Amino acid sequence: GKLVNRGCRETAFIFALTSAAVTHSVSRSCSEGSVESCTCDYRRRGPGGPDWHWGGCSDNIEFGRIFGREFVDSSERGRDLRYLTNLHNNEAGRLTVHAEMRQECKCHGMSGSCTVKTCWMRLPTFRTVGNVLKERFDGASRVIYGNKGSNRASRADKRHLEPEDPAHKPHAPQDLVYFERSPNFCTVNSKVGTAGTTGRACNNTSLGLDGCDLL
Repeated sequence: GKLVNRGCRETAFIFALTSAAVTHSVSRSCSEGSVESCTCDYRRRGPGGPDWHWGGCSDNIEFGRIFGREFVDSSERGRDLRYLTNLHNNEAGRLTVHAEMRQECKCHGMSGSCTVKTCWMRLPTFRTVGNVLKERFDGASRVIYGNKGSNRASRADKRHLEPEDPAHKPHAPQDLVYFERSPNFCTVNSKVGTAGTTGRACNNTSLGLDGCDLL
């Protein structure tokens, strides 16, 4: 709803998670053969280690990232702060999927022995991606509109994001960024698009996830 038009950390999480979902889904679909324009990632072939070699069907993360960038980022318009933050968070979601890929192997040999292994790269579960992005949501960086240009002619090509607080370290490509404070989600606000927490049950004596402070 209206929340995606804001620049708060919740919006950053939404954009990153949506972008990651597209990349993850398309990459997996390539490997499953349900997309005609792509297949498994066959770039990893041949020697890999002393007792294993590359083979099998690696998930096609590169095709997923390219498709995700063209599909998700195409909806962004302009060159303002919102545009830069949305593009950054979109890419952060895609990078997270790529970074969480893991090597899987299958043993080959007589009588169940593992004389040699065939290995390939497998996508993480999407729950794993979501958990990583939730951690980045908790540590998201507030940014402002920066400019490295020294004159007017160069400024159009030098715009970037930098920490609001100069004392904070610059954000990494996989970090989530935002530029405005979050609304109060506890109260109903149709202008912002929050439904509030009225009527939801919580444990007033708990300091855990079921506590009212974390509702």
